[in-house]
Amino acid sequence: MTTGYILIAAILILGGVIATVGDRIGTRVGKARLSLFNLRPKNTAVLVTIFTGGLISASTLGILFAADEGLRKGVFELEDIQTDLRQKREQLKTAETQKSQVEGELNQARIAQAKAQQDLQAINQSLQAANAKQRQTQAQLNRTISQQAQTQTQLQRTQGQLNQVVTQYQKAIAELQSVYNQRKELQAAVELLKTERQRLYAEAKKAIDEAKTAIAKRDRELANRQEVIEARDQKISQLDQLIQKRNVEITAREQVIAKRESRLKELEAQQEQLELEVARLEKYYQSYRDLRLGKLALVRGQVLSASVIRVTQPAAARQAVIQLLQEANRNASLELSEPGANPANVELLRVTQDRIEQLGKQIGDGQEYVVRIFSAGNYVRGEKQIEFFADTARNQLVFSEGAVLATTTADSKTMTSYQLQQRLEILISASQFRARNVGIVENVQVDGTFLRFITQLRQYNQPLEIKAIAAEDTYTAGPLRVKLVAIVNGKIIFST
Repeated sequence: MTTGYILIAAILILGGVIATVGDRIGTRVGKARLSLFNLRPKNTAVLVTIFTGGLISASTLGILFAADEGLRKGVFELEDIQTDLRQKREQLKTAETQKSQVEGELNQARIAQAKAQQDLQAINQSLQAANAKQRQTQAQLNRTISQQAQTQTQLQRTQGQLNQVVTQYQKAIAELQSVYNQRKELQAAVELLKTERQRLYAEAKKAIDEAKTAIAKRDRELANRQEVIEARDQKISQLDQLIQKRNVEITAREQVIAKRESRLKELEAQQEQLELEVARLEKYYQSYRDLRLGKLALVRGQVLSASVIRVTQPAAARQAVIQLLQEANRNASLELSEPGANPANVELLRVTQDRIEQLGKQIGDGQEYVVRIFSAGNYVRGEKQIEFFADTARNQLVFSEGAVLATTTADSKTMTSYQLQQRLEILISASQFRARNVGIVENVQVDGTFLRFITQLRQYNQPLEIKAIAAEDTYTAGPLRVKLVAIVNGKIIFST
């Protein structure tokens, strides 16, 4: 009883505290004209009040559930209890069915016992008659005694069966009584839960009515405060108009300043672009002068070394990269040496350990890669140091045999020999472009005789479709061998 009083007092105190805090928060929200979820300040204050009311209900239910285990189980486990009750009822029906069966068997046993008793009485009468006639014949007495012994055995067997049936009946009665007791306990628990549910419903309804009354009172207070706030809003709007006017003037001045700064930045950017253009032109002029003088030995993007590498261990990847860089260094030395001079054994490539480790990691996964070392710029003979860059690509099938690389048309009636040759060169250039897009650096190799193909084109006085197809399976390592075919109505007429 004391625990219940304490629980009621705690709920009342907590509800009062939360209501007071909610009222204070609603008042401050109304004064500050705060807005949540794009609602009006009045609606925001109402939302805060509703939230505090919900918090009161949640705290009340939380305290009730935490303090009363029976209530918590009644609310959350009522369905399980009802399911268990249905199962017990089904078990009770099964037990009653079994009881009926046992009672039927017991009645049959009793009938059998009555019949046996009647047989016994008949046997006793026969025994008395036999005793009276004992003097007449000893043989008849012996037969009667034998029949009595058999009848006695049957009686004992029937009596044993009857005892077993009685035992089973008593056991069934005990189980039925146990099930009946469980049913009474469950019914009592269900009644208790119903009573508790009705009480909670009444308390919740009372709390909701009180909350509605408090909300109506606060709405009236908020309406009075809203009039004061609207008067203040008028003054604030006047001040806002004055501030906006000043902000417009400040914005106009800032735009003028921003335009001047933007123009200044544009001029600085143009100056930087002009300086870069002058430097680029000077560099191109130097390269052109070197080319005219015959000193340009390496051009930008020239392949210094290339190899197909497949390693299974990280250490082997590093060694393969070093060998490829050494080969690139030797080739660069041959290109940059003066004609007739022996190439010096010097380190021309700017090689660092980080770049070696990076290339080793790229090819160290056990798959086959095509690794190429390119010149990073234009270099003349006599250079002592050059820059390079490396490219790694999976050595995989990029063009299957018979794959169409490019297509064009030709007509010997309307085109000259030079135009036919130019059209074929464009076709080969398109194939070369596709090859470079997929990573094949080497030039395209035409399979067969190019001039004989042009001669056949000139002799065929009909428009043709010319295709460049892959002559064989081509991998990233290259080279790409191209076969030219002339087609009319989908059939190949001749090829290289």
